[in-house]
Amino acid sequence: MSLAPAGRFAPSPSADLHIGNLRTAMLAWLFARRTERRFLLRVEDLDDRTLTETGHRQVADLAAIGLTWDEPPQWQSQHQDRYDVVVDQLAGRDLLYECYCSRRDIAQAPRAPHAPEGAYPGTCRELSAAEREQRRAETGRPPALRLRTDTFVGTVTDLIHGRYTGIVDDFVVRRGDGVPAYNLAVVVDDAASGVDQVVRGDDLLPSSPRQAYLARLLGYPEPTYAHVPLVLNEDGARLAKRDGAVTLAEIGVERAFGQITESLGWPSSTMDQLLEQFDPARLPQHPWIYLPD
Repeated sequence: MSLAPAGRFAPSPSADLHIGNLRTAMLAWLFARRTERRFLLRVEDLDDRTLTETGHRQVADLAAIGLTWDEPPQWQSQHQDRYDVVVDQLAGRDLLYECYCSRRDIAQAPRAPHAPEGAYPGTCRELSAAEREQRRAETGRPPALRLRTDTFVGTVTDLIHGRYTGIVDDFVVRRGDGVPAYNLAVVVDDAASGVDQVVRGDDLLPSSPRQAYLARLLGYPEPTYAHVPLVLNEDGARLAKRDGAVTLAEIGVERAFGQITESLGWPSSTMDQLLEQFDPARLPQHPWIYLPD
């Protein structure tokens, strides 16, 4: 049975949500509800830097500003088997290879001809069995697994940015510590939940071509993307805790909601009122510079 279409918000519980995260979550909800999709919440807690109690606070903050979701929140850490199955499928198709490179190794390695800046240089792609054994002994650590791709770039169509072309290199699908990489987990989770609309911050736009490539490779439908402008501090940098009162606990629900809706150009007091006014075509195209009181 096919799942009804859905949008989602997927925070990582490494820190409490700041007003920029809350604004993006509200936009993801608005896009989903405007298009009569289900709205889902997924806590991306695979990384060992994430905290369960932080994830619960994030869920509570999202509910406090009026967001609703159509299923109980999912926690990625409860679905390890889901990722293992896909990794095994890719390995069975000979689409994965072991990689022993550190970040320093990658930064210092020469790029392949015609490879774009920032692409993995293919250092471990064609290692023989003997060479892999030697690298394993030299590094003393388990290898990551990379996807063997057949291109350097890919193009997606974004509702806000239009056609975007970015890197599709041999990206990591499972880290050396066995944790599924972000690009694999997000694609697998979206497909498993029927998510066909991805609304998130535009700092994640460069990852979309890789994810769209993997989705096609696995036979999943490619989602509709909408990468919304970030919230920045007065120096033009991404908003962070050091910028002062930025979390819901510090700002207060009513004030935070008012600030966000005013920044969008649709002052409202509830999500339903905001939804009545919401028009994706009129969404601000530039970052919101946030100045705490």
